Amino acid sequence: MKRFLGVAAIAFGATAFAFLSSPIGAQQSTGANTSETYRQLNLFGEIFERVRADFVEKQTDEELIEAAINGMLTALDPHSGYMNAKTFRDMQVQTRGEFGGLGIEVTMEQGFVKVVSPIDDTPAARAGLKPGDFITHLDGEQIQGLTLNEAVEKMRGPVGSAIRLTIRREGREAFDVSIKRDVVRIQSVRSRLEAGNVGYIRITTFNEQTDAGLKRAVETIKKDAGQKLQGWVLDLRNNPGGLLDQAVAVSDAFLDKGEIVSTRGRRTDDATRYNAKAGDLADGLPVVVLINAGSASASEIVAGALQDHRRAIVLGGKSFGKGSVQTIIPLPGSGAIRLTTARYYTPSGRSIQAKGIEPDIDVPAQRFETVEEAKKRREGDLRGAFSNTGQGRVETAPRPSTGTPASPPVPAATPPAAEVQPQVSGEDYQLARALDLLRGIALYQQRVVN
Repeated sequence: MKRFLGVAAIAFGATAFAFLSSPIGAQQSTGANTSETYRQLNLFGEIFERVRADFVEKQTDEELIEAAINGMLTALDPHSGYMNAKTFRDMQVQTRGEFGGLGIEVTMEQGFVKVVSPIDDTPAARAGLKPGDFITHLDGEQIQGLTLNEAVEKMRGPVGSAIRLTIRREGREAFDVSIKRDVVRIQSVRSRLEAGNVGYIRITTFNEQTDAGLKRAVETIKKDAGQKLQGWVLDLRNNPGGLLDQAVAVSDAFLDKGEIVSTRGRRTDDATRYNAKAGDLADGLPVVVLINAGSASASEIVAGALQDHRRAIVLGGKSFGKGSVQTIIPLPGSGAIRLTTARYYTPSGRSIQAKGIEPDIDVPAQRFETVEEAKKRREGDLRGAFSNTGQGRVETAPRPSTGTPASPPVPAATPPAAEVQPQVSGEDYQLARALDLLRGIALYQQRVVN
């Protein structure tokens, strides 16, 4: 049996719940069996026999037992459930970072499948699915009435085959999206040097390759930036979680000491605490963590740990709010059950269950609107404006009738190249604000030192 942490089932034949490396013993009932318990079990047996004998279509004993087990578990909370042998094998493959399907993290809400996050560079991401989308139909058939595992099973299929999803998105009418299934290979860590002086690292999921990928990314960026490095952006947006030990390792990479996360179960002896070891990969440089509503589970552990230790500034939108821990209990020859057994807490003792991580700086996702600076009016363009010397007024030529401001004088010299900050490519407003923040911190620290 293994404890794990995660957010949702995955529509490519696995689950996005994270294993914890340490096994735990089976939990035994602490109370004596009572006659009422036996009476309820007898009731179950009677119903089982009645369905077996009289239901309009013949059902196998395996189908009935599996449905009964899954019904009991899914009634507990959204994250408990039964995995048959195939689903269990698929989940184990997924945690190794390669699997087949759509590449979409999902959960169940209001009877529909809700998208937690599409995974980068997968069919779902390329099709334009977004966090918060509801999937209401699969190939024209309603999802309501299905369990999450049943819906996920229907979304699986041979590589190259297509499936039509009906999507309900806030602010628009329901629409269909056709997605072709593919082999999903997750490169969990992507990195680049932004504008020559900020290390940008995006973690898309926490699988077995994440810790090693992070270390390689940091080493490469340090080599490329040299002494110019001003800080780091850790992008956890739309990261649905994954392996807990990898989330702990990523947090530890930026912390020298202190608690990273703790878990507390129903019994006091179920509590577990994870602490950081000495060593900071970022060498003490400022860190900004980006999160949004698609950041869940293991992502929230990292953001919460760095936020509580004031090691990083968390920027973006409020996270998903998945703060419970599940235990995977293998059943020999019959798959496994996934049972919620604990809650996790950030170093300050916060439970983010159903609340999420609140960013230090709330920056909604927006689009850039480019404004041509040369066309904006300034003080020096105004007729009769005082010059900087204080010796009279600046005489400006009459303005053209079109209202276009007169061209400003050419500066005596071009600013040094090191002072010119290239624009962020694309339209990532949140990333742009993170880069501005890091440069502001670096400038402030430089002035304090000087």
